[in-house]
Amino acid sequence: MTTARLSLGPLLYYWPRQQTFDFYDEIANSTVDVVYLGETVCARRHELDASDWLTIGQKLQAAGKEVVYSSQVLLESESDIRRLKSLFNNNKYIEANDMSAVNLATEASLAFVAGMTLNLYNESALALMAKKGAIRWVAPVELNSAQLGYLVRAVASTLETEVFAFGRMPLAYSARCFSARHINRQKDSCQFVCLDTPQGLDVYTQDNEPFLTLNGIQTQSVKSCDLLADIPLLLDLGVNVLRISPQAQHTSAIIELFRAVLDNKIEPQEAFNRANSLRLAAACNGYLHDKAGLDLVASRHVGSY
Repeated sequence: MTTARLSLGPLLYYWPRQQTFDFYDEIANSTVDVVYLGETVCARRHELDASDWLTIGQKLQAAGKEVVYSSQVLLESESDIRRLKSLFNNNKYIEANDMSAVNLATEASLAFVAGMTLNLYNESALALMAKKGAIRWVAPVELNSAQLGYLVRAVASTLETEVFAFGRMPLAYSARCFSARHINRQKDSCQFVCLDTPQGLDVYTQDNEPFLTLNGIQTQSVKSCDLLADIPLLLDLGVNVLRISPQAQHTSAIIELFRAVLDNKIEPQEAFNRANSLRLAAACNGYLHDKAGLDLVASRHVGSY
């Protein structure tokens, strides 16, 4: 059984500049181990530029955090590539969320985390990433425990494994902006509508059931993945890093619940129960248990935790 570290994934939403700085000042005082920084969703989100992310990174490093800069999921222009390259300097490694970012990191002899959006589903693909310089991979959210465990064991000698453990799950990306189209605007003249939806825009079925969440060009689950009660299972599988995705409130409190479970200060199910008042959406964990992703399955795993 591994002893996992905690990571805070990149900010997926578009928040005002000061709110973003305040958020990371709070994170500096948390017990998270690794913090991913940078704009991963949309190049039009300009509240913070590369120098701002570097400033935040320096503050977090001074607070003892390991900082990783994340690439955009869709690198579409020379300016996107220039912004990414500007984050290479004085950085041990980046998170590559696009194959262009993988190639750029390889050319620069820079190690990288193989991001979730590279869609790595087998040991051959993971071996290729390791050969190119990857030191860790982030598992696709839809893997069940058997699939995840198999891949963790297959790459244990070459790659760490990181699992998305909390937050609305990123499911798909498009070149079009759904949030802009919702109010009849084009992507290039969106007027930064994402600032009005700091947790995304929920989509409902014709029966008025919540279905998905739109976040610019990104489609997310409408429910929040919550693997607090599944931590013993993840540790027994050999997972090295548990990723928490930022939400508009209570992120630090969520981090501390994960830390308390890892430090054996609270039972996993009790931590999950306490998170009910902190989550900004209903909980789900179905993918891990080979069910529909939006299902919530009671964890019965005890293992060697």
